[in-house]
Amino acid sequence: MPTAAAVRKAQEMGLDLILIAPTAEPPVAKAMDYGQWQYENKKKQHEAKRKQHVIQVKELKFRPNTDDHDYDFKKNHAIRFLGEGNRVKAVVQFRGREIAHVDLGKKLLLRFAEDLIGHGTVEGSPRLEGRNAHVIISPVKTEKPKDAPKDKPAVH
Repeated sequence: MPTAAAVRKAQEMGLDLILIAPTAEPPVAKAMDYGQWQYENKKKQHEAKRKQHVIQVKELKFRPNTDDHDYDFKKNHAIRFLGEGNRVKAVVQFRGREIAHVDLGKKLLLRFAEDLIGHGTVEGSPRLEGRNAHVIISPVKTEKPKDAPKDKPAVH
């Protein structure tokens, strides 16, 4: 219907004429309370914001001579971080004369990346920047089969 007629009809009902899809052909408008429409839109945006997950980079620091127990402890933290959907940055810090043993740090990072192969994928090989060597590991994307129920986890 023509715009003038739509506005008149909305006023007769005591409502506002709100443009829902201005780019559609013809444009789509709806007669409703403007305050109520604003409230519903704000609520939809808030709900969408709540459901999104921001991916963070969690950093784990090692030294070239890190003990096995400490290594396992940090590896378990990395598995938890990857399970939550965050990326993990493993850093080996060299202090003083330890910089002469860069090979030990790279071996440690390669071992760490190999231990996390089932939980994440390695983004590149270990890199040395200044007195630190690091490697970044991203979580593995697990996709549910389309026929799987939404409330139960998919079994592989």
